[in-house]
Amino acid sequence: MENKLKIAVAITGASGSIYARVLLDKLKNLSAQCEEVSLVMSDNAKDVWLHELGNSDYEKYPFKIYGKNDFYAPFASGSARYNALIICPCSMGTLARIATGISNDLITRAADVMLKERRKLILVTRDTPLSLIHINNMKTVTESGAIVCPATPSFYSQPQTIEEVAATVIDRVIDLSGLKQESYRWGDK
Repeated sequence: MENKLKIAVAITGASGSIYARVLLDKLKNLSAQCEEVSLVMSDNAKDVWLHELGNSDYEKYPFKIYGKNDFYAPFASGSARYNALIICPCSMGTLARIATGISNDLITRAADVMLKERRKLILVTRDTPLSLIHINNMKTVTESGAIVCPATPSFYSQPQTIEEVAATVIDRVIDLSGLKQESYRWGDK
Protein backbone atom coordinates (compact mmCIF):
# COMPACT_ATOMS: atom_id res chain seq x y z
CA MET A 1 0.00 0.00 0.00
CA GLU A 2 1.29 3.45 -0.94
CA ASN A 3 1.89 6.04 1.73
CA LYS A 4 -0.65 8.81 1.85
CA LEU A 5 0.73 12.34 1.62
CA LYS A 6 0.47 15.22 4.05
CA ILE A 7 -0.03 18.43 2.10
CA ALA A 8 -0.17 21.98 3.42
CA VAL A 9 -1.64 24.73 1.26
CA ALA A 10 -0.93 28.40 1.87
CA ILE A 11 -2.86 31.12 0.06
CA THR A 12 -1.43 34.63 -0.04
CA GLY A 13 -2.94 37.90 -1.19
CA ALA A 14 -1.62 37.81 -4.75
CA SER A 15 -4.29 37.97 -7.43
CA GLY A 16 -5.27 34.54 -8.68
CA SER A 17 -7.74 33.12 -6.17
CA ILE A 18 -9.12 30.97 -9.00
CA TYR A 19 -5.88 28.97 -8.86
CA ALA A 20 -6.31 28.38 -5.14
CA ARG A 21 -9.93 27.34 -5.58
CA VAL A 22 -9.10 24.88 -8.37
CA LEU A 23 -6.24 23.49 -6.23
CA LEU A 24 -8.54 22.96 -3.23
CA ASP A 25 -11.16 21.33 -5.48
CA LYS A 26 -8.58 18.93 -6.89
CA LEU A 27 -7.14 18.11 -3.45
CA LYS A 28 -10.65 17.38 -2.21
CA ASN A 29 -11.14 14.98 -5.15
CA LEU A 30 -7.76 13.35 -4.45
CA SER A 31 -8.36 13.00 -0.71
CA ALA A 32 -7.95 9.20 -0.87
CA GLN A 33 -4.25 9.84 -1.54
CA CYS A 34 -3.90 12.29 1.34
CA GLU A 35 -3.43 11.55 5.00
CA GLU A 36 -3.96 15.21 5.72
CA VAL A 37 -4.55 18.50 3.90
CA SER A 38 -4.07 21.67 5.92
CA LEU A 39 -4.80 25.25 4.93
CA VAL A 40 -3.51 28.67 5.98
CA MET A 41 -4.46 32.00 4.44
CA SER A 42 -3.15 35.51 4.88
CA ASP A 43 -5.65 38.27 5.66
CA ASN A 44 -5.08 39.68 2.17
CA ALA A 45 -5.79 36.26 0.66
CA LYS A 46 -9.25 36.26 2.23
CA ASP A 47 -9.92 39.77 0.93
CA VAL A 48 -8.70 38.94 -2.59
CA TRP A 49 -10.72 35.68 -2.65
CA LEU A 50 -13.86 37.61 -1.74
CA HIS A 51 -13.13 40.29 -4.34
CA GLU A 52 -12.23 37.91 -7.19
CA LEU A 53 -14.60 35.01 -6.50
CA GLY A 54 -17.39 36.81 -4.64
CA ASN A 55 -17.59 34.36 -1.74
CA SER A 56 -15.70 32.86 1.19
CA ASP A 57 -16.10 29.24 0.08
CA TYR A 58 -12.59 28.42 1.31
CA GLU A 59 -14.33 27.86 4.65
CA LYS A 60 -16.43 25.03 3.15
CA TYR A 61 -13.59 22.65 2.28
CA PRO A 62 -13.04 19.60 4.49
CA PHE A 63 -9.53 20.77 5.41
CA LYS A 64 -8.33 22.08 8.75
CA ILE A 65 -7.73 25.84 8.52
CA TYR A 66 -4.97 27.32 10.67
CA GLY A 67 -4.55 30.95 11.64
CA LYS A 68 -1.81 32.94 9.96
CA ASN A 69 0.14 33.16 13.23
CA ASP A 70 -0.59 29.68 14.58
CA PHE A 71 2.90 28.35 15.14
CA TYR A 72 1.37 25.29 16.83
CA ALA A 73 0.12 24.11 13.42
CA PRO A 74 1.76 20.76 12.69
CA PHE A 75 3.44 21.92 9.48
CA ALA A 76 5.30 24.61 11.46
CA SER A 77 7.67 21.81 12.51
CA GLY A 78 9.68 19.30 10.54
CA SER A 79 8.72 16.58 13.02
CA ALA A 80 5.17 16.56 11.57
CA ARG A 81 6.67 15.16 8.35
CA TYR A 82 4.53 17.01 5.84
CA ASN A 83 5.45 15.99 2.29
CA ALA A 84 4.72 19.26 0.54
CA LEU A 85 3.75 22.89 1.03
CA ILE A 86 2.03 24.55 -1.92
CA ILE A 87 1.82 28.33 -1.78
CA CYS A 88 -0.85 29.26 -4.31
CA PRO A 89 -0.88 32.00 -5.33
CA CYS A 90 2.44 33.15 -3.92
CA SER A 91 2.87 36.91 -3.62
CA MET A 92 6.21 38.52 -4.35
CA GLY A 93 6.33 39.71 -0.73
CA THR A 94 5.97 36.13 0.52
CA LEU A 95 8.60 34.99 -1.97
CA ALA A 96 10.96 37.71 -0.71
CA ARG A 97 10.48 36.72 2.93
CA ILE A 98 11.11 33.06 2.11
CA ALA A 99 14.22 33.93 0.07
CA THR A 100 15.68 35.92 2.96
CA GLY A 101 14.73 33.46 5.70
CA ILE A 102 12.19 35.70 7.43
CA SER A 103 9.71 33.41 9.22
CA ASN A 104 7.31 36.00 10.56
CA ASP A 105 4.05 34.06 10.08
CA LEU A 106 2.88 30.49 9.60
CA ILE A 107 3.26 30.62 5.82
CA THR A 108 6.90 31.69 5.85
CA ARG A 109 7.72 29.43 8.82
CA ALA A 110 6.23 26.44 7.01
CA ALA A 111 8.23 27.32 3.89
CA ASP A 112 11.39 27.54 5.99
CA VAL A 113 10.60 24.10 7.45
CA MET A 114 10.16 22.57 3.99
CA LEU A 115 13.48 23.96 2.82
CA LYS A 116 15.43 22.87 5.89
CA GLU A 117 13.85 19.40 5.81
CA ARG A 118 14.51 19.07 2.04
CA ARG A 119 10.84 18.52 1.32
CA LYS A 120 8.71 19.91 -1.50
CA LEU A 121 8.02 23.61 -1.47
CA ILE A 122 6.01 24.64 -4.54
CA LEU A 123 5.55 28.36 -5.11
CA VAL A 124 2.84 29.28 -7.60
CA THR A 125 3.96 32.82 -8.33
CA ARG A 126 1.51 35.13 -10.04
CA ASP A 127 2.96 38.48 -10.93
CA THR A 128 4.03 40.22 -14.09
CA PRO A 129 6.23 41.85 -15.13
CA LEU A 130 9.05 40.67 -12.91
CA SER A 131 11.69 42.94 -11.43
CA LEU A 132 15.27 41.82 -11.01
CA ILE A 133 14.54 41.54 -7.27
CA HIS A 134 11.75 39.02 -8.02
CA ILE A 135 14.01 37.06 -10.37
CA ASN A 136 16.87 36.99 -7.85
CA ASN A 137 14.48 35.83 -5.11
CA MET A 138 13.24 33.05 -7.42
CA LYS A 139 16.87 32.07 -8.04
CA THR A 140 17.59 32.01 -4.30
CA VAL A 141 14.60 29.81 -3.39
CA THR A 142 15.29 27.51 -6.35
CA GLU A 143 18.91 27.07 -5.26
CA SER A 144 17.56 26.30 -1.77
CA GLY A 145 15.34 23.51 -3.09
CA ALA A 146 11.99 25.15 -3.80
CA ILE A 147 10.11 24.73 -7.06
CA VAL A 148 8.90 27.95 -8.65
CA CYS A 149 5.87 27.09 -10.78
CA PRO A 150 4.53 30.35 -12.21
CA ALA A 151 0.79 30.59 -12.77
CA THR A 152 1.34 30.50 -16.51
CA PRO A 153 -1.46 28.58 -18.21
CA SER A 154 -0.97 26.34 -21.21
CA PHE A 155 -3.42 26.14 -24.08
CA TYR A 156 -2.60 22.95 -26.00
CA SER A 157 -5.41 21.16 -24.12
CA GLN A 158 -7.79 23.78 -25.56
CA PRO A 159 -9.36 24.89 -22.26
CA GLN A 160 -12.85 26.37 -22.64
CA THR A 161 -13.55 27.92 -19.22
CA ILE A 162 -11.56 29.99 -16.76
CA GLU A 163 -11.49 26.95 -14.43
CA GLU A 164 -10.01 24.81 -17.22
CA VAL A 165 -7.39 27.49 -17.90
CA ALA A 166 -6.47 27.58 -14.20
CA ALA A 167 -6.39 23.77 -14.13
CA THR A 168 -3.59 23.73 -16.70
CA VAL A 169 -1.38 25.27 -14.00
CA ILE A 170 -2.81 23.35 -11.06
CA ASP A 171 -2.47 19.99 -12.84
CA ARG A 172 1.29 20.67 -12.98
CA VAL A 173 1.26 21.60 -9.29
CA ILE A 174 -0.56 18.38 -8.39
CA ASP A 175 2.01 16.38 -10.38
CA LEU A 176 4.87 18.22 -8.67
CA SER A 177 3.38 17.48 -5.24
CA GLY A 178 3.58 13.73 -5.85
CA LEU A 179 -0.15 13.06 -6.10
CA LYS A 180 -1.44 10.99 -9.00
CA GLN A 181 -4.26 12.23 -11.22
CA GLU A 182 -5.80 11.93 -14.63
CA SER A 183 -5.14 15.07 -16.65
CA TYR A 184 -4.18 16.18 -20.13
CA ARG A 185 -0.76 14.86 -21.15
CA TRP A 186 1.12 16.12 -24.17
CA GLY A 187 1.27 13.45 -26.85
CA ASP A 188 -1.66 11.43 -25.50
CA LYS A 189 -4.28 10.62 -28.12
